[in-house]
Amino acid sequence: MFSTKKNILQTAALLKAYGIKHIVLSPGSRNAPLMQTFSQEPFFDCHVIVDERNAAFYALGIIQAKQCPVAICCTSGSALLNYAPAVSEAFYQQLPLIVISADRAPQWIGQMDGQTLPQPGAFGSLVKKAVNLPEISNDTDEWYCNRLINEALISCTSDAPGPVQINIPLGEPLFDYSEPTLPEIRRIYAPKIEQTIDTSYYAEQWKELPKRIILVGQSFYSERLISILEKLAKDHNCVIFTEYLSNCISPEFISNFDALLYQLSDEDKELYRPDLLISLGGHIVSKRIKHFFRQYKPKAHWLLSKSGEVVDLFQSLTDLIKTDPTDFLTALDSNIPKEVKSTFCKQWINPTNAIKSPADNIPFCDIWATGKFLNILPINSALHIANSSAVRNVQLYPIDSSIRIYCNRGVNGIESTLPTTVGFAAVSEKPVYLIIGDLSFFYGLNALWNIKHIKNLRILLINNGGGGIFHLLPGLNKSESLNEFVSAEHTTESCDWAKAAGFTYLSAKDKDELNNHLTLFTVEQSEQSIILEVIADMDICKKAFQKYYHDLKK
Repeated sequence: MFSTKKNILQTAALLKAYGIKHIVLSPGSRNAPLMQTFSQEPFFDCHVIVDERNAAFYALGIIQAKQCPVAICCTSGSALLNYAPAVSEAFYQQLPLIVISADRAPQWIGQMDGQTLPQPGAFGSLVKKAVNLPEISNDTDEWYCNRLINEALISCTSDAPGPVQINIPLGEPLFDYSEPTLPEIRRIYAPKIEQTIDTSYYAEQWKELPKRIILVGQSFYSERLISILEKLAKDHNCVIFTEYLSNCISPEFISNFDALLYQLSDEDKELYRPDLLISLGGHIVSKRIKHFFRQYKPKAHWLLSKSGEVVDLFQSLTDLIKTDPTDFLTALDSNIPKEVKSTFCKQWINPTNAIKSPADNIPFCDIWATGKFLNILPINSALHIANSSAVRNVQLYPIDSSIRIYCNRGVNGIESTLPTTVGFAAVSEKPVYLIIGDLSFFYGLNALWNIKHIKNLRILLINNGGGGIFHLLPGLNKSESLNEFVSAEHTTESCDWAKAAGFTYLSAKDKDELNNHLTLFTVEQSEQSIILEVIADMDICKKAFQKYYHDLKK
């Protein structure tokens, strides 16, 4: 039986009509009628996560795994504000997250009635659409409610998706669950706009700008995108830059451009300046490539974007092209001639091919452990990577093209990684791997509570006793406040927490221990999820990283 609240019934029926199956619920009384309705409809797959902040990131993990919209539902008051970090991440990753917030009747907001605050529009510009539903008392109210929900869901699932908020005021009484069925409702269909781009103008520009680079930011895997990029690299005299977060891995692409830029003098960099830069996808990790393109600006910069938002990251944008990037590049390919590899292409390709990964004989440290793990990571694995050092260290090593990479680079928060990976693992049938540093791990520790049913999670915890990346930032690494306040140095290990959470716990303090544990860590089936904690020395990690880059200069 369902709640008798008509705005709830409209919401549930429309979510079902849009095919939105996964709903992450956080317990409360104001949203109890919503939870009753969702949980009693067999179509919905309901997940219960008590902590709203973790619940929202858990939902992002499901979105990344399934590449479909996911709803989250909370009670009134400050519960909603705990969603904010994940909402901001979803906004900048363009992930379809639907926030359903139960609210008090509006006349009681600001009247010290408890669990009340102004919820409509609480996320401001960080959502694509925010609607505040009426409490339905007549046909006009019902039409208005239906229209608002349709507007929100259309915004969430459009060509350039993103988070939306549906706020639902609920007056007393709350707990009448006597409605036997969901209502017949109106879904408004808004098909995706088919855009045909005439690429003849861009083809002429292409011919006039012979030094070309395509830079691919964070993206989900797309075989079509990889195929057209490979064709442009082979046949059309174009350098393709990809980081692992782009999920575009190919021998035709350059993924270690950051290391090459470190080697180059300012005089040399001028020779590497492109005439044409084409960028697509989401965020870029490398600071060096951002600084390079800002200092050595291309003559033209085309941004291929489904949203049509102006993103002038390199301060040189000349053409904002609202399009599906793969479709645009495919059309462009048909209008440009084949060319042999130019000197410009070779001067990027040859030195990057010569750059080696860190040697096996370096001391036991974070980058050594990362390389050893990546070397035995099973093909077709899902690999989540935490922000800060982990996402940069992975880039130092080759990985198999079958690996799918995930990282919350929307706003780069350290709080997001652990709960997002848990959510991903909850809907995955295969092992899900995570590389995470100690501060990120302990920050998100509550995500491991009450997940003993999840047995496919594999966490490689790199614990070097603090925020290692801060020791590598010029200027900051000489600060008197670094160790205690910035890096937050500590001697905490995760053993007791891991066991309390129902994980198999392994630890490695040297190379032999790590090598011995990696086989068990990467086993296909396990009775429990596994944490492998690499306990390394901060100073050794810092010196090994610095020596690797110093040797590149030589």
